[in-house]
Amino acid sequence: MPDSPTVGRRERKKAATRQAIADAALELFMERGFEQVSVRDVADRADVSTTTLFTHFPSKEALVFDREEDVEAGLVAAVRERAPGQDVVEALRAHALKVWVPLASDPRLRGFTELVDRTPALREYAERMWTRHAAALGSAIAQELGRDADDLACWALARFVLQIPALSRSRQDPRAAVETAFGLLVHGWQAQSAS
Repeated sequence: MPDSPTVGRRERKKAATRQAIADAALELFMERGFEQVSVRDVADRADVSTTTLFTHFPSKEALVFDREEDVEAGLVAAVRERAPGQDVVEALRAHALKVWVPLASDPRLRGFTELVDRTPALREYAERMWTRHAAALGSAIAQELGRDADDLACWALARFVLQIPALSRSRQDPRAAVETAFGLLVHGWQAQSAS
């Protein structure tokens, strides 16, 4: 018997509809720009009603960041489900290498980043999302280390870790950039400046 239940037909259909909506939205936003596309345009392209669209996405901005919940869940899981004896920073490094480095080489990333950068509503949404992710990660780190929920060191670590994708994506070798950033976390600035 399998350890985890298989995904049912209804869940697969919901996931497929959600993905179709997100794909249609991003395609339209990339073609015309975020402000020039209405929610109705996205619903029509995805062949769903606006009610169905809003069932899956709470706002127009959320259409762009359709994997927001998965990203946060992945970060928290990297901390909470790490191997016995594995350090929190090492677990986050492994997560970054597995998840973020492949994204850095995705040819669509540049267009996506430009779309967000040139759209004030998307920049604001991304900043709020980043803050929520940092809070969730900081809390998870604190809990795992048995510290107060608002422990400054845990929250600072979370914020630094969440900056690594932005710092590494513009580098020629994103893997080396991730390793350098996590090396700084593990060994500290003094070790870096001595080399």
